[in-house]
Amino acid sequence: MTPAARITGAIALLEAIEASARPADAVANDFFRARRFIGSGDRRAVSKQAWSVLRAHRRLAWWLVRNGGRPIPRLMVAGALMLDGWRVDGVKTAFSGGQFAPEPLSPIETTALRGMEGHTLDHPDMPDAVRLEVPDWILPRLQARFGATLEAELAALGAEAPLDLRVNLLKGTREEAQAALAAEGIEAAPTPHSPWGLRIQGRRPVTTGRAFQSGLVEIQDEGSQLVADAVGAGPDMRVVDFCAGAGGKTLAMAMTMKNHGHVVACDVSEKRLEGAIRRLRRAGVHNVESHLLAPGDKWAKRRAETFDRVLVDAPCTGSGTWRRNPDGRLRLAERDLAELVPKQAGILDQAARLVRKGGFLLYATCSLLADENEDQVAAFVARNPMFREVPDARLSLTPLRHGTDGFFASRLERVA
Repeated sequence: MTPAARITGAIALLEAIEASARPADAVANDFFRARRFIGSGDRRAVSKQAWSVLRAHRRLAWWLVRNGGRPIPRLMVAGALMLDGWRVDGVKTAFSGGQFAPEPLSPIETTALRGMEGHTLDHPDMPDAVRLEVPDWILPRLQARFGATLEAELAALGAEAPLDLRVNLLKGTREEAQAALAAEGIEAAPTPHSPWGLRIQGRRPVTTGRAFQSGLVEIQDEGSQLVADAVGAGPDMRVVDFCAGAGGKTLAMAMTMKNHGHVVACDVSEKRLEGAIRRLRRAGVHNVESHLLAPGDKWAKRRAETFDRVLVDAPCTGSGTWRRNPDGRLRLAERDLAELVPKQAGILDQAARLVRKGGFLLYATCSLLADENEDQVAAFVARNPMFREVPDARLSLTPLRHGTDGFFASRLERVA
């Protein structure tokens, strides 16, 4: 692809993301699957341009509106080029309207871009929420959470995430996985916190290689691995992954249980559970059954107080995953948080009934907000006196301090 064609591709990808309610990475997968003629190098270039716009969306939009433009995908891409050092004449040449090139700039678009010439992305007149690339309503919550380290934490949250893998110890050791990846030309280093993790810098085609296809490695952020580890699932236990989703933590727990004991992967989505089952087969896991949670389901009632460990990886704002999903910042509204908090409380109360006396409930989110984390746990313990939070067992991870996505986990013991 020519440079102009790559720009056209980035604009088209951003338009597809804007038109969809799904996460940007899922939209991008479908976008490139429908355009198999685009080679791997061009895919990376198009993705990089689109993601650079998503990571700087509020600041780019601020510049364009300031100069009389509209924050539409084609002008956002052009604005990103300007703030990356391009001149207006260069952008006009790229937007030539020729074969595979974007349509020419209008006079209004040209004026909007000219006002950005010679400037950098940041500007002293920007409101703090714009400069820090977060929704206005969430900034006070993050200020309360991080205090003096707010800007450093949000800078880390806005950076590109590495690719983390979890080695499946049912199939081999971390050293064997490193060697298998090296044979594919992929350099991987041990993660600093997870004993099963490997980290790859940049985007690499891991899923097409033998190490992944054989089930030796799975894609999983190191923070997610640490949450699964915090469950403490052992070979002789009965365990529930109550919001299993695609099964990442289910797989990790089955591994710590050495394929013994019993794990039940629950979810309200049949499609997600089907995806989890395919991953379980590839990983060689045999101690997991799935259960679809449906309205009026008596499964949980019949199995009350029979499990040693219950993991509730609750649906949340996902604010801790913005390194990987920068579009999440653009979609998240305050009403979403208002809807999620009571939903999380209901799920916690339902899952808590499954825990036997002396067993543990692990509540986890990939959120940075106290509303979904510390406040949620405090409210749960207040209305469920048979549980107590285990001292010094709380997990609170951030990209700045740990190099992981943002995660929270609290271990709650059933004492009565």
